[in-house]
Amino acid sequence: MFEATELFVRGVGETTDIVEKEMYTFQDKGGRSMTLRPEWTAPTVRALLQHNLLAQGPQRLYYIGPFFRYERPQAGRYRQANQFGVECFGYPGAEADVEVMHLAVELLHKYGLDDATLRINSIGDAECRPHYREALLRHFRPFAGRLSEDSRRRLERNPLRILDSKAPEDRDPIASAPTFLDALCSSCEEHFAEVRGYLDALGLRYLVDPRIVRGFDYYTRTVFEIVSPSLGAQNAICGGGRYDNLVESLGGPPTPAVGFGLGEERFLMIAPDRDSEPPRSGFQAIALGEAARAWLVPVVGALRESGGTPVFMDFGGRRIAAQFKIADRNRARYALIVGDDELAARQLIVRDLDDRRERRIASHGDAKAVAGAVLQAVEGAA
Repeated sequence: MFEATELFVRGVGETTDIVEKEMYTFQDKGGRSMTLRPEWTAPTVRALLQHNLLAQGPQRLYYIGPFFRYERPQAGRYRQANQFGVECFGYPGAEADVEVMHLAVELLHKYGLDDATLRINSIGDAECRPHYREALLRHFRPFAGRLSEDSRRRLERNPLRILDSKAPEDRDPIASAPTFLDALCSSCEEHFAEVRGYLDALGLRYLVDPRIVRGFDYYTRTVFEIVSPSLGAQNAICGGGRYDNLVESLGGPPTPAVGFGLGEERFLMIAPDRDSEPPRSGFQAIALGEAARAWLVPVVGALRESGGTPVFMDFGGRRIAAQFKIADRNRARYALIVGDDELAARQLIVRDLDDRRERRIASHGDAKAVAGAVLQAVEGAA
């Protein structure tokens, strides 16, 4: 969760909102500047280089876990949140861009988010970006006195970051600003055309949105967001793009890369409730009496060792009706019931909690033998 602060200053960009305003940064006892991870791509590249994964060839990686940002908590945005994402290293072609976008779109569709819209843009590369920077300077300088404080500070250092501003006073100057699509060099134009061609070939619906720039400096060429009207004004569910210079800027070899990140909390806000109750699975062991409990505990252990299915057991000595309620809460498929009568008869009751049918099976042998007989009985019933 902790990284060297320099990783984000160099990778994400010192004029970005994340680095300037949103990082939790402190000095450790050795005097080193450390930062709680505010995003996942730069740390993924750090790990890629640290463990020399590129020596094995192109890499397709995924991550899932927490990140931290100092910002005002609001719906779907928290100071500690969680993100899932994928990163693809080693492929410069538009095929990789579209593969990553397709994965994101299909993931959302599988969870029933059919109102999500893919929006794409290109923000060029080192060849065409200087020309676009000059065009932005010519556009924004006459507005300098009306821009927000942050935008005035960024105007000469990194005018591209003004396009990411949400300040009300910046809205009109941004709306009339030239777009990157007007400044792309021939190779970036060709790449973006190939991206659109592959999206068309896959039948993926998309909109070209020239105002998408993303909030990190490492992006090059393709950038994209997937948005949903269910989220209101802050409507992006996930976003990403290509970042062909990041690996090299952090000390690695020249490596093209593309990926996306999806905020889990925002996703869960709008994901349909697919199943109000999960299907039943596994066993609830119900012991009626201390002797039955002592006999059943090793059987529960043997069932767990067999793997593949959950096994629950309550040790509170509750009545059988209360134990069945616990089995319902656990969504157990079968109840294993043992009382004094079953111990005397060397039997075990297996009740199917879906259809309420039950059968008695012999409980001869050690705990592993009994567990095997239980598994055989339920498999035969299925």
